[in-house]
Amino acid sequence: MKIRTRFAPSPTGLLHIGGARTALYSWLFAKRHKGSFILRIEDTDVKRSSSKAIKSITEGLIWLGIKWDEGPFFQVDKLSYYQRIIKSMILNKMAYKCYCSKERLEVLRKSKMLKKEKPKYDRRCRKIKQLYEDNRSYVVRFCNPLEGSVIVDDQIKGKIIFQNKELDDLIIQRVDGMPTYNFCVVIDDRDMKISHIIRGEDHINNTPRQINILKSLGADIPVYAHLPLIVDKKGKKISKRDNLIDIIEYNKKGFLPDSLVNYMLRLGWSNGDKEIFSIEEVKKIFNLKDISTSSSTFDIEKLSWYNRFYIRNASVDYLEDILKKQFSIMKVNLDNNPRLKDLIQFLRFRFDTIKDMALACSFFYEEHIVIKNIYKKYFFVNTKEILLYFFKKINSVKKWNVKEISLISKKILEKFKINFKDLAIPLRIILIGKDSSFPINVIVFLLGRKKVSLRIKKGLELIN
Repeated sequence: MKIRTRFAPSPTGLLHIGGARTALYSWLFAKRHKGSFILRIEDTDVKRSSSKAIKSITEGLIWLGIKWDEGPFFQVDKLSYYQRIIKSMILNKMAYKCYCSKERLEVLRKSKMLKKEKPKYDRRCRKIKQLYEDNRSYVVRFCNPLEGSVIVDDQIKGKIIFQNKELDDLIIQRVDGMPTYNFCVVIDDRDMKISHIIRGEDHINNTPRQINILKSLGADIPVYAHLPLIVDKKGKKISKRDNLIDIIEYNKKGFLPDSLVNYMLRLGWSNGDKEIFSIEEVKKIFNLKDISTSSSTFDIEKLSWYNRFYIRNASVDYLEDILKKQFSIMKVNLDNNPRLKDLIQFLRFRFDTIKDMALACSFFYEEHIVIKNIYKKYFFVNTKEILLYFFKKINSVKKWNVKEISLISKKILEKFKINFKDLAIPLRIILIGKDSSFPINVIVFLLGRKKVSLRIKKGLELIN
């Protein structure tokens, strides 16, 4: 059997961590079995669908490196096709027109609830033989089997049995003629020959209804795998509409795509105790049976841990490109020292995200440093003399590197018989306008001889 999976999001919200994980697992399963991964946009909810959400979905997947083999396909382009199938189903008594008003349905629902019965449609219109004229408004309902059961051999949850008598006659076309989600998804899965449907467990109740429609059409039944939910620390389901940012926001916040992919991979799937996986490695070992049946908790601290790992181990050229984009967003002019490669080489181990690095290092590129009056408490009687001596030494050093600068600092401590902080803090203040930051010798090296000399001169003017 040719393995064909799909990611079929509704563009009624941005691509969040739960949807991205579903896409990742579906893609990996297809790649594991040398199959195809299809992207399908289920946009029949026209009122709530948006181009912004579609952009979030496509750009988010591209950024994560999840490449679809076919698509993206849009359901809204096939409305007349769906409607023709529905007409055929009515003619073949697989579906029927329901003329019941909203008022009648509401009375029926309340009556059922008062009797503590499941509030489902009573199939009144399924029983009538004479159809009304088509100028009277109606919906179309699927003739769900009245007896028997639907057995789902879920690859994660195990065997699930649904009794047909508990299922409603599903609406497959609305009053306005728009086919519904549960109908369109069935037709597309059939036509696209989807072999495995991997999706969130919140779709489990849709599964028996969709299987019954597939059976009525004589279609093959896909294999189902319902993923456990991702919840926040309060145990609330993560929703695409109300409590998690767009996947692309992680890019803007300075997370690397590899770290997010690795983190999502481990939100439910495991292979021993191993934490770090390459994509090529996972493509060879990914298995639905290794997915946990329990929900996973989204933890930003764990994601940051992954991001730190990838920042420390990524190539300098790769990080340089990402850091350059971050500085561009911040409108920082990179024409002056330091070189981004030098900055990354010395400071990459200090940050959780690339954005944190850019924010913390922007002072290297500023033209003017503001020294607050509160910092004057760090300037002592001999501070001017110490800084003048430092100024003289760094301008005479032949090899500009951290080792040589460190030797100068050490000689100054010995000459003036002072503690390291008596040099480092005043020097740091006049160089970057802060009393704490990176190691002072690294700051001096990255700023460069010219910029250090200029800033020391201005600092000495302040001391005077």
